[in-house]
Amino acid sequence: MAPSTPTDADITKKARKAGIASFIGTTIEWYDFYIYGTAAALVFGEIFFASDLPAGVGTLLAFVTLWAGFLARPIGGVIFGHLGDRIGRKNTLVITLIMMGIATVGIGLLPTYAQIGIWAPILLVALRVLQGVAVGGEWGGAVLIASENAPKGKGVLYSAFAQQGSPAGNLLATMAFFFLAAMPTPEFLLWGWRIPFLFSALLVIVGMVIRLKLEESDAMKAVLAKKKVVKLPIGEVLRKHWVLVLLGAGALPLAQVTYFKNTFALSWATSELGYERGTFLAIIAIALVVQFIVQPFGAVLVSRIDMRKAICLMVVPELFLMPAMFYAIRTESFAIAAIGMCLATIPHSMFYGAIAGILARAFPANIRYSGLSAAYQLCSLIVGGGTPVLAQWILNSSGSVTGVAIAAGMYAAVSLVCTLMLLNRTGYDPKALSTAEQSDEDELELERRDGEDGIDSSVSVQDGIAQNPTAGTASVRT
Repeated sequence: MAPSTPTDADITKKARKAGIASFIGTTIEWYDFYIYGTAAALVFGEIFFASDLPAGVGTLLAFVTLWAGFLARPIGGVIFGHLGDRIGRKNTLVITLIMMGIATVGIGLLPTYAQIGIWAPILLVALRVLQGVAVGGEWGGAVLIASENAPKGKGVLYSAFAQQGSPAGNLLATMAFFFLAAMPTPEFLLWGWRIPFLFSALLVIVGMVIRLKLEESDAMKAVLAKKKVVKLPIGEVLRKHWVLVLLGAGALPLAQVTYFKNTFALSWATSELGYERGTFLAIIAIALVVQFIVQPFGAVLVSRIDMRKAICLMVVPELFLMPAMFYAIRTESFAIAAIGMCLATIPHSMFYGAIAGILARAFPANIRYSGLSAAYQLCSLIVGGGTPVLAQWILNSSGSVTGVAIAAGMYAAVSLVCTLMLLNRTGYDPKALSTAEQSDEDELELERRDGEDGIDSSVSVQDGIAQNPTAGTASVRT
């Protein structure tokens, strides 16, 4: 008996389940990743490096260890992109969650420089690299689990479930340190900072239970069933889709400005401007609540109007609002700083809510995990972890935040140009299939016709691709 065709209600139920599971999993992963950035800004410079370093150097070195995680993310993207495109999204995401939990709890148990000397920063970097590998493989799979299970035409909207994990995880990380900020400084430096890292063990258990119950995406099931698994997905990506990878990486610097706000600004405000830890963490928390609320509207906007117009509406204001945020913080007024940070948060949050779905439509399903991860982690390698390092270096060198403000505005400009170029290549009508999706539809139709005519579909498909090169960029519809 032929399997029954799923109803719209069945499809929606499965999509919602996948979306929620994606959100919870990425929340846990990003919580683990973001608590490191917060701790690097507040405490790592003092406890994992020599106490006789010049002012600001310990913090700069702590930010360099933060960057180590970003340097490792492309490795995770390649490794887990390969696994995700060959054995499936679900199993790969279970592995990344376990790795992240081990690394985070390990950091919480790490001895300090006063206890083991130079081995303290060495072990810190090693565990940070493990975090980077894990999150490098996490993001692409989480986006695809949500978008590939989405109802027809709603891939961008459902990819926003995975994106919500970033502000949620960041908010959890910020609140964890907010509640610890009232501790006396000696106790906080001695053991208080460890609590958020050790708490990760409980969160990982919750995430594992949810992910083990998750179904594989339909797009990946189709790839496995039709035996279209690519032997070396990253090789295929770099050989045939390298332009999309570069444009995707160029589109993403705006997604990294959170490290200007939540990492560099936290260190700057508490060490040089006189803000109390709890006060500035409260400002960050308010901005993260705003991000969590407004971020999905970016995906909604991109799904309803010309995608190029939507991107311009979201990104252009950030050219001015992100630089203005630093001057709002410099007033040392809680209200003005909070308003400035919230206003700067709105544009890049909406952009972040939409960009994952835009990138996911660009790559074929059988290499989509690798392609998506390559673009995201290339940007993270060059821009993400380097952002607080760059900002702190500019501040140390010039003694002024003006250069930092200009750099933040440039992130938005690069993202705007590259995203528009990407959309011009892949399609910008939200109601139509992307170039890759349309090619895939053509390929599937060719297979159906060949099957009805009794022709070997594998041969026919290759002939079709040879006659129509654009079919080589086909993707299973999400």
